[in-house]
Parts: sequence; C-alpha cells; structure tokens
Amino acid sequence: MNNQFRTRIEEEPEEEDLEREEQPRLKRKEPENSNAFFRKLFTEGVVSKEAATEMLPFLIFLSVLCMLYIANSHTAVKNVRNIDKLNKEVKELSWEYKSLKADLMFKSKLTEVAKKVDTLGIKELTEPPKKIVINSNEY
Repeated sequence: MNNQFRTRIEEEPEEEDLEREEQPRLKRKEPENSNAFFRKLFTEGVVSKEAATEMLPFLIFLSVLCMLYIANSHTAVKNVRNIDKLNKEVKELSWEYKSLKADLMFKSKLTEVAKKVDTLGIKELTEPPKKIVINSNEY
C-alpha cells in the first residue's frame, strides 16, 4: 500500500486510445454508501489505523483545549452579566443616596425645622442668644 500522490504525464493519445474512447461505455459507477466510504478512507485511503492511533493523543489534547476554550467563554459571559448587574445596582443605590441627601438637606432647613417643632410648642428665637461669662477667680 503506497500513500503517495501519483503524477501522470499526459501524452498525445494513440490510435488505440481513440478507438476505446469511441466505444460506448457500458460500466457505470454505482454510488457508494457512507459506511463503505469511511471504511475505504481508514483502511485504504488517507488515514490508516496506525496513523489514527498515533494521532489519538494529539486529538485528545485538542479536544481538551476546545473544552477549556468553551468553559472560558462561558465564564467570561457569566462575569460580564454579573458586572452589568452590579453596575445597575450601583446606579440605583447612587440615585437613592442622592434623593435621600436632597430630602435631608430640605428637611434640615431652618424654616422646615421650625414648622416641625411648632407642633411641640417650641418657637424660633427672635433675639440673639445671650453669652454667659464666668469669672475664673470666683470658681
């Protein structure tokens, strides 16, 4: 069994070849089924059983690399989705912080505080507070 390509040098057809070409061809090639194709491929053709068994460790290595590549892409997609989810959560928390800060600033204004404590009977000072001075000698 020889697995080399053969090159044929085309020459001018001889008279015998011309007579053969003129005769009608009676043989028709019947289509081969798929099992015969693969059997022929591995027994007679391009890949022999020995070559296939020699390539087996390399094919296993390639399949492991493919599985790692697929797992890596799944992990990357999962991380991207998680990052998007966390970004949305950060934006929502930022909006909530800003709205609560604005509410606190509004409620801590002097007029708003005066309105809230007016119900308790506490009123806003109209005169400035008095300063209490203690002499250190008397104490």
